Amino acid sequence: MTARFTRRHSARRRLGAAGAIAVTGALLLTGCGDQTDGAEGGGDSVEQEEKENAAPLFDALPKEIQDAGVINVGSDIAYPPIEFFEGEELKGIDPGLAEAMSEQLGVELKFHDATFDQLVIGLNSDRYDIVMSAMTDTKERQEGQSADAEGGADFVDYFKAGSALLVEKGNPEKIQSLEDLCGLTVAAQRGTANEELLKQQSEQCGDDEIKSFIADKDTDSVTQLQTGRVQAVITDFPVAIYNEKTAGGGDRFEVVGDQIDAAPYGIAVSKDDTELRDAIQQAVQAIIDNGEYAEVLKEWNAEAGAIEEATVNAGE
Repeated sequence: MTARFTRRHSARRRLGAAGAIAVTGALLLTGCGDQTDGAEGGGDSVEQEEKENAAPLFDALPKEIQDAGVINVGSDIAYPPIEFFEGEELKGIDPGLAEAMSEQLGVELKFHDATFDQLVIGLNSDRYDIVMSAMTDTKERQEGQSADAEGGADFVDYFKAGSALLVEKGNPEKIQSLEDLCGLTVAAQRGTANEELLKQQSEQCGDDEIKSFIADKDTDSVTQLQTGRVQAVITDFPVAIYNEKTAGGGDRFEVVGDQIDAAPYGIAVSKDDTELRDAIQQAVQAIIDNGEYAEVLKEWNAEAGAIEEATVNAGE
């Protein structure tokens, strides 16, 4: 495991394909012209032609995805502002980008809620077509050398972020860096690079080791901080900033210290599915080029994580 991986969260987390959530904006269009049975070429050909005309990357998709009209997306949907439920509505950066991508691809991107450390396993067992869940692209994940990425995956990189320290407003413990966590109780999410970062720092603390609270969901980590059971949370930088600005009207938490080792988030695709991987890469690049990508990031105050080129397997 490289130092880079230990400083970035295992791209995010949660199991069980409960509750499929369809991202709006998918262009599964029916023919708008002559739809009678006797129309030249038939209704099916008209529908297919309109899909292709409306969605420039439809032909880039594998035939089975074209026929199904859907890309099933594994995601850990409890990670605002990346992806989260507000009531029954799915919101966040990833759903917004997926909606824009669906317009390029001409198929629906349907999100399925799952535990983070099971997402790549679900991908490689054909439960999902892709994983989009603030997952950090690392060599270990690419090669299947991390516990949460059995079988490995390819990653289309679409955002960049690091870890951060979230503390109580006013920073009563005067925390400014990882070294200041020694002797404290600190939370992180299970199966993530944030958890690994916490473990490594605790080993460096000697007898004054960190007392760890490892949560199944990142929101549980934040709850522990809110109730005073932990003195800090290690989470992704955009997630920390979101909690700083929104919790208690901005009066509950604050982010301290610098962002730790920013690295790319990647959309995971099976190594056997290079055609889908390349289509996803083209879709990400298309929304970067047409400005929709920037609009989504601006909506969530996440412009700092923007990239200019959708790369593949650029993580270290």
